[in-house]
Amino acid sequence: MSTQRIYCSGPLFCPEEVGGMTAIANVLEGAGYKTFLPHRDGLEGYVMRFGNISVPAVTTAIRTRIDQAIFALDVYELLERCDAVVCNLNGRVPDEGMIVEAALAYAAGKPLVLYKDDIRSPFGGHDNAMLTALSQGRIINHLGELPDAITRGLADSARRPASLSVELQKAIAYGKRLSLTLSHLPETAGKKQWSQAVIDRVLDEATREK
Repeated sequence: MSTQRIYCSGPLFCPEEVGGMTAIANVLEGAGYKTFLPHRDGLEGYVMRFGNISVPAVTTAIRTRIDQAIFALDVYELLERCDAVVCNLNGRVPDEGMIVEAALAYAAGKPLVLYKDDIRSPFGGHDNAMLTALSQGRIINHLGELPDAITRGLADSARRPASLSVELQKAIAYGKRLSLTLSHLPETAGKKQWSQAVIDRVLDEATREK
């Protein structure tokens, strides 16, 4: 198995979107790559549990900090731990978070592969040029072609150290701390099976002062 790790970026807010992102990760893992899938490996899988239910006031009050923790962990994985990025453009419009992650990957010199098998596009059959130009207009349309596209991207990549802002460096350091916390949690089939003690531990770390 390759030691190279691929960040899978895209929409993940309904079962269909989660299924699409999981399919991308499965194809890459089947080709020997490791992957980071936010709804599976990040904090999103826990926070999304509260998306459609009434939450206690205390949870509402710390939501901003939780959002900052999600950002920090994902940015750390994207810029520090992963070697390349696959961005899923599927949907009526591209996912906002994916656009941010694509721009960060591009600025950092990470190999970037855009994937889309959805015929919907907002501009007469074309996606926004500010997005598609990040990969010189190349978009992969078939799931099975992703591993080869990643392999080519990694081979062609001239990795250069990125010049990161102080705030982004702080976010990465915070994300590294969160990643270490998650790595010590018990293995389960999903975050919904964590005990309340484990959930409290995650929330405590996510909402501590950075």
